[in-house]
Amino acid sequence: MAKPRRRSARNTLKTSEEIEEGTDPNVQVSANAGTSDEKCPACQDGGEQSSNSPDRESWVRCDDCKSWFHWRCVGQQGDLETVDKWYCHPCLSKDVTRSISHKLPTRKSSRKRITRDFADQHTESDSSKWLKMLAGKPILKESFKRMKGEEVCLAWIERDPHAMEEPIVIETPEGLEMKMPHEELTVAGVADILGEETPTEVIDVSTQSNSPGWTLGKWANYFSTEPTAREKVLNVISLEISGTALGDQVVPPKLVRDLDWVENHWPHSKRGKGNLWPKVQLYCLMGVGGAWTDWHIDFAGSSVYYHILWGRKTFFFARPTPENLAAYERWSGSEIQTTTWLGDLVDKVYKVELVQGNTMIIPTGWIHAVYTPVDTLVFGGNFLHSLTVATQLRVRDIEMTTHVPKKFRFPLFTKLCWYVGESYLRDLKAREELAPRVLESIMSLADFLVSESRIIERGSEATKKESRENVPGEKVKDAPALARELRWRVKQALGYTSDTEDDHTHDDQRGGVSRMPAVVFKNFVPKKWDRIVDEDAGEEVTKVRVMRPSSLDKWVTTWSEGWPDEGAGEAEVSKRRKVMFRVRKTKSGIERQRIERTTEDWSWSE
Repeated sequence: MAKPRRRSARNTLKTSEEIEEGTDPNVQVSANAGTSDEKCPACQDGGEQSSNSPDRESWVRCDDCKSWFHWRCVGQQGDLETVDKWYCHPCLSKDVTRSISHKLPTRKSSRKRITRDFADQHTESDSSKWLKMLAGKPILKESFKRMKGEEVCLAWIERDPHAMEEPIVIETPEGLEMKMPHEELTVAGVADILGEETPTEVIDVSTQSNSPGWTLGKWANYFSTEPTAREKVLNVISLEISGTALGDQVVPPKLVRDLDWVENHWPHSKRGKGNLWPKVQLYCLMGVGGAWTDWHIDFAGSSVYYHILWGRKTFFFARPTPENLAAYERWSGSEIQTTTWLGDLVDKVYKVELVQGNTMIIPTGWIHAVYTPVDTLVFGGNFLHSLTVATQLRVRDIEMTTHVPKKFRFPLFTKLCWYVGESYLRDLKAREELAPRVLESIMSLADFLVSESRIIERGSEATKKESRENVPGEKVKDAPALARELRWRVKQALGYTSDTEDDHTHDDQRGGVSRMPAVVFKNFVPKKWDRIVDEDAGEEVTKVRVMRPSSLDKWVTTWSEGWPDEGAGEAEVSKRRKVMFRVRKTKSGIERQRIERTTEDWSWSE
């Protein structure tokens, strides 16, 4: 608790007995408090009492220099009784690690709470503290791909096994097959199109919290004010424009539309007016010079497309490795969030600078912070896809662990997963060819849907009700059967030989191994194979010039995702091939599968 440092002239009328019997210990009593012989350093009228009479005047003391101030001069109409620590402007400027904070609520809760920074009265110092925090930190110049618009397509995804694993920058919009408003569009124009009375969520950069009571008209007036005349640095990052005249002027890049779960799996008849659906595809972002958005991951690990209509942006990135995600989870929602540079907790931080006309695509789960050097207008949107489902689910778990309110999570996430699962089950039944990368990803989706099914079957009444409500009944008639059949069919497509749900393991997309527990199929029984034949296709031994792996951290990724680098060493490679044939009768004829496995043993002589 802070030392006593608040007082009011009314308290000088109390006796010592009254003080001992129940006075708030945080109220300082002084014989000359609020009187004419003590001056407030922040007074606009030279320290004289204004309309406030002495018996109503509240004072606050700086916890560092111990000077006393009228609360009306420095408090911006805030509630003095909620303030825990308070510093005057000179003391804040002298040490940027200081911050004004509020008391915790008196209501008890088992959830972790944050002592929020509170610094309304000195905006310039407080909004710039985010940049001061990163001063001198090790930040790497990024080497992400610069691509042409026509190269960013499904063929790139199919050709490059590492596509959509790192951010990419497209310097000009040509070839992306997207549509954007004319670059002469202003913030006032945005307000005119959407309506000046439209409620707008505005972020106070100094506290990274919502500033209530804003409309687009009020925001446009603020934005048109000269930068030196703006009392605070504010930011708009969540203005969704689907179904509006402005939204009609924005079409995401074609690759985004080709991958987007909402675009491809949420029924068109369930979108538009009168329907609830995940409206996350079209956002208008408006930030003034000096704005900062602190470290975050987009909800549910969704990917992002981001186009600079005019202005500039600077991004800071950390990879979504298991270690970095764990560090982010510890940092997010903790007491250190407002005072600690997350970059100190992750392995590397990369910096990307975008200018007018640039488009960037940010893949699943990348941790990032954003700085706005000049007034900037951006259009972008979020999308989930089938390349990295495991990481999307991992980020969702982090959101639940850190108690992110539902308002700030991906809307209707579980219902969307059921739509996607139903769609992929139809594809697998129709013998559609799916890339191994997609199949592994859909396995994670199937595991998630099976876990939802178990809640429906065995959960409490409250959790059963919530899980059932997330199932789209018009598409999914039997959720447990769909989930388990989807998982079974994905296993078959990946080459698993078992027709049961015995224990097995598979590598997940986070680099670890996940174990699927043995359970009894419910509402779904797979058809058995009539005959299975294994054939040994022989063994061959070759010699290859390749460097021997010397570091666990380096060779695991190299040998699992590509071909190792050539080197001075010589390895003997023994390749063994086995082929399995499976046949069974179907309603229309016969189904026959041929599965080939190759095992390689690499060895180096001393």
